[in-house]
Amino acid sequence: MDMQRSDTAIHSSTSARPAPAPAKPPAPDDFRELTQLIERLHRRFLDVLRAELDRLEVHDINPVQCMLLSNIGREEINVRNLMDRGYYQGSNASYNIKKLVECEYLEQKRSPRDRRSTLLRVTEKGLALIARVRDLEERQAKAITAFAGDGSVGGALKLMRRIERYWDDFIEGRG
Repeated sequence: MDMQRSDTAIHSSTSARPAPAPAKPPAPDDFRELTQLIERLHRRFLDVLRAELDRLEVHDINPVQCMLLSNIGREEINVRNLMDRGYYQGSNASYNIKKLVECEYLEQKRSPRDRRSTLLRVTEKGLALIARVRDLEERQAKAITAFAGDGSVGGALKLMRRIERYWDDFIEGRG
């Protein structure tokens, strides 16, 4: 019986995994590469959107304007709130909104509560395009998950959200 206990103890101790090594801080070069990769991925996604817009034969708006529509979605949103979300800068947003209104993807009206404020709403034409872009995003998500592994995309998303919160805190003087 003592022999069984000692065999079990030996077996369980050899099958136990070693404790993970403590994480070492990233090298400044790794951090710089991370920030550059974030920017490159954003630009590459705009290229993906450009290719999809071409495939869909949508030539009256560009990928940034398509993302703006997608970010608004079914909301009725104040222009200021859209810019506060951090997606767009002032003149850039104004130009893109004007273009989307001209091409009938977006409607613009004065807020009934604050006449100085402008509300935006995506039109049916815009919603139809958003639905097609959502199909693209779904195909892309499935493909990336297939080659990256089941939890990889979620893990990357979680990390990017933590970086965003950290940078927000830093900007606000809390980090």
